[in-house]
Amino acid sequence: MAEHRSMQRAALLDAARTLLSEGGTEALTFPALAERTGLARSSVYEYFRSRAAVVEELCEVDFPVWAAEVAAAMAAAAGPAAKVEAYVRKQLELVGDRRHRAVVAISASELDAGAREKIRAAHGGLVAMIVEALGELGHEQPRLAAILLQGVVDAAVRRIELGAAEDPAAIAEAAVGMALRGVCG
Repeated sequence: MAEHRSMQRAALLDAARTLLSEGGTEALTFPALAERTGLARSSVYEYFRSRAAVVEELCEVDFPVWAAEVAAAMAAAAGPAAKVEAYVRKQLELVGDRRHRAVVAISASELDAGAREKIRAAHGGLVAMIVEALGELGHEQPRLAAILLQGVVDAAVRRIELGAAEDPAAIAEAAVGMALRGVCG
């Protein structure tokens, strides 16, 4: 019985990822989850009490995987500047990944305070990954620089997600350039 519930929960989370990546937060509804998984709508409520609960669990499951991919890319880079470049590039590379697209859609949704706090904490962990490299590059306030750098990444992600006129590779190059050389570099 426990294994069946675990499989159903996993199927619901997978359906939620698909709905979020295809249609954004508006698409994530319990009737849509029920339809995608073949469950009755009332059964969905046995697993999740609200959309926010689905979102929270997606963050708990998907964000560590995404962060691990960024950390692995940074670990493979030689030197602090290469780590900064890997930090930016890997996040932008993940834009097409369903898990990433779900996390991006989640970030824009209307969530309760608990869910928002979990997302903030997860993003804080991502930002913390780059602080040391920025310190090695001589930033006097590496934590602040890391937060601002993540802002550049987030803006590039939104630009790619919007299907901007620029090619995603051009957006990535511009973001990396800003990260490494600043606006005037």
